[in-house]
Amino acid sequence: MSDARNTVLVTGAAMGIGRAVAATLAAEGRNLVLLDRDAKALEKTASEIGGTTATQVGSVASLSDCEAAVRLAVERFGGLTGVSHNAGIQRYGDVVTTSPALWDEVISVNLTGGFNVAKAAMPELRRHKGAIVLTASVQGMAAQKGALAYVVAKHGLIGLVTGMAMDEAANGVRVLGVAPGSVDTPMLRDAINLDPDPVALNAEVDAMHPLGRRARPEEIAAVIAFLLSDKASFMTGETVRVDGGMLARIPGAPRKVEN
Repeated sequence: MSDARNTVLVTGAAMGIGRAVAATLAAEGRNLVLLDRDAKALEKTASEIGGTTATQVGSVASLSDCEAAVRLAVERFGGLTGVSHNAGIQRYGDVVTTSPALWDEVISVNLTGGFNVAKAAMPELRRHKGAIVLTASVQGMAAQKGALAYVVAKHGLIGLVTGMAMDEAANGVRVLGVAPGSVDTPMLRDAINLDPDPVALNAEVDAMHPLGRRARPEEIAAVIAFLLSDKASFMTGETVRVDGGMLARIPGAPRKVEN
């Protein structure tokens, strides 16, 4: 059945936050178009989350792949009212050790990918007065050492949210972002395993958050689902931190304060 008002495109849907978003929205009864470059994992997600889904294998770094996903939404469901953009990669290096090829790879997926998805989907979002939520990172507001391209891309993604929100408000489209802290995803686990002492780094990652742990993907997905919903109808141009208090903390307090 055609139901454009109930249809969301989810990128990076094969795993991590994107998969959790897909599962959350499927449970809400949304029609979904799932986009990811990992065909096998994408089909696994679609089969496991249930609901009404269509899949498109492709990369957000390709505008034509994003356009194909939007066309699929129109053909299958009559249109598109929401986008949850989650596709991303993590690479490491400073300005000297980051090669031009690595820089281009990270920027093309993590920043240009957001532009491509928005560009492809915006005519449909305007038509249906929809919403788009881009998954950024606390590293779009601060910086981890040795992750220059990733930091720059995530800062740019937050700028994309702000700029598009101002451009699209008159068209009835809401544009929002989320900035997660550390989330228990395959990407985080792979990054931690690069360290000579993954056990110690795991403990450090949890301790960075005042809540004492990393997030579950489902916790980020719940915020994204809210932002896409009519319950967030007066929100636009905002990137919401979902970081367990990480960026609210100021180190250096005495261990014990006497009254």
